[in-house]
Amino acid sequence: MNILRRTALGTFFVFSLSAAGTGSNTQQEIHAHARAAQQALRAGQPGAAIREYQAILRIDPKNLDAQANLGTTFFFSGDYLKAVPMLRSAVKQKPELWKVVALLGMSEKRTGQSEAKGHLETAFDHVMDEKVRVQTGMELIEVYYASGDLNKAASVAGVLTQIRPTDPDVLYTAHRIYSDLADETTLAMVMAAPDSARMHQIMGQELARHGRNEAAIAQYRQALKIAPQTPGLHFELAELLASSESKADQQQVESEYEAALAANPLDIKSECRLGELAFRQSNLKAAYDHFARAVGLAPNDADANLGLGKTLLSMHETAKALPVLEKAVKADPYSQVAHYRLGMAYRSAGRSEDAIRELAEFEKLKRMKERLGQIYKGMMVKPGGHDALDADAPM
Repeated sequence: MNILRRTALGTFFVFSLSAAGTGSNTQQEIHAHARAAQQALRAGQPGAAIREYQAILRIDPKNLDAQANLGTTFFFSGDYLKAVPMLRSAVKQKPELWKVVALLGMSEKRTGQSEAKGHLETAFDHVMDEKVRVQTGMELIEVYYASGDLNKAASVAGVLTQIRPTDPDVLYTAHRIYSDLADETTLAMVMAAPDSARMHQIMGQELARHGRNEAAIAQYRQALKIAPQTPGLHFELAELLASSESKADQQQVESEYEAALAANPLDIKSECRLGELAFRQSNLKAAYDHFARAVGLAPNDADANLGLGKTLLSMHETAKALPVLEKAVKADPYSQVAHYRLGMAYRSAGRSEDAIRELAEFEKLKRMKERLGQIYKGMMVKPGGHDALDADAPM
């Protein structure tokens, strides 16, 4: 999508025109053409504006502002071949005109000129205007994608998702790149180490993503036979076992999390999962110990604070639970369980208005999660998360 096309011609680039070194009459004539050009742009008449800028350049062929404005007008009129020489002349005179550099790179890209990549890269690093930077990044991604440089494309996509975290075009572009990058690395793994623990781990992840948990568990078990100390294997297997309907699988969940924690004492996620298991078994002391250790390792971790907060709440320590749950919501504003627990804590503390606000947010997020689940179901893809262990998730 061409984001820049949504910007009015008369407001995107209007440089103040000057005529250094010319006589006063000539300067007045240039200013008259400039005013006429701006009026034409505001009236939506780019053709008339082009004629006015060309008139200025006949008077003063090196007029920087006229070159930049004319090139910009050509760009927004879709005449990229004519835009290139004007924008290039302006950039040659003043290289730090980053918006002009951006439009030059876009024009060169759309006319198949090799200089496009360099100009887009330079503009993306310097331009501050959000719309221009996003469009520059999108165009640069297309250049990288066409040349097969997915790593650079992913790097730009990462920046764009921070700038526009809810833009569908940006998110789709990032998804496409990350998916292709995953496919590329999987193929490389198949070629380099087809029988390795990591290959079986990848196979397990893909099977789990499509809801084929039994087959995924088998792949993880095979991976552990090959290399039992491989980081992440015990934790990911435990996550699958936790969602299994098999009692035998369920009985192995705790030992797998413990194995993950034994391999890595700084494994906050496994610490939290063990805390969750203890909480489900009403062993509040063990739950408190696990969650407190997790918070000690990562004071701002959302899951650790949520677990500790809800445990304190169950221990009737409302005053201690409140700041912990508030930190959990701050760390993850989209956690419906965190909002629910905080709402209940506010209710226990007699803070009715705060409780109503948090419980309303919980209901909103609950509806969003249900809708997302329907989307994933339609795609036959299992959503991420650890709902199997989230026993307190209100329905």
